[in-house]
Amino acid sequence: MHPPLPLFQQASHWFRRAQASLLEALPCSQGCCDCCIGIFPITQLDVLELHRGLDLLPSDRKAAIVMRAREQVAALELAFPDLRSTPNLDEWTDSNIDAIVERFADLPCPALAEDGRCSVYAFRPITCRTMGVPIESDGMVQGACRVQTAVPIIRPSPSLRTDYDLLAKDEAVALSILRQAHREAGDELLLPYGFI
Repeated sequence: MHPPLPLFQQASHWFRRAQASLLEALPCSQGCCDCCIGIFPITQLDVLELHRGLDLLPSDRKAAIVMRAREQVAALELAFPDLRSTPNLDEWTDSNIDAIVERFADLPCPALAEDGRCSVYAFRPITCRTMGVPIESDGMVQGACRVQTAVPIIRPSPSLRTDYDLLAKDEAVALSILRQAHREAGDELLLPYGFI
């Protein structure tokens, strides 16, 4: 199997460190797919990684995922016609993106299998690799998903937060390089677009 690209490995390593430092208090485990429901923005880097994973799947599994993604994109574009001409989210306001995300909050990831596992797990987006670690904002710590309301929420260490910020900077640099090399129209798309 082809290993993920270094930035994606870095994100997975960060999550493992966070999980260990939080004394295994994260409820995330294989088969828990709460964070796999609902759409969210992914980057062009994530799209490349998803396609690397799709290309390794048996053709029938790949076709099923792509078909689900196309059906989801059709539903998105029916509800928000401007997505047809402007699927890149860089030109959308945060409030418009929030409206789309809220409207399709129950939409499962196209790669989510019936058993709750990710069909492209080794090639999942960076957001998926870092999801589950409690979020700190304005001095308040919150669970990253609704599953975390049933477990104690522990504040991530300053070094973890610093490392996460460095990961975000590395991602921004990689996106800039990709944008210049491929003349991409924007950095982010909604998840279903990443599979087609």
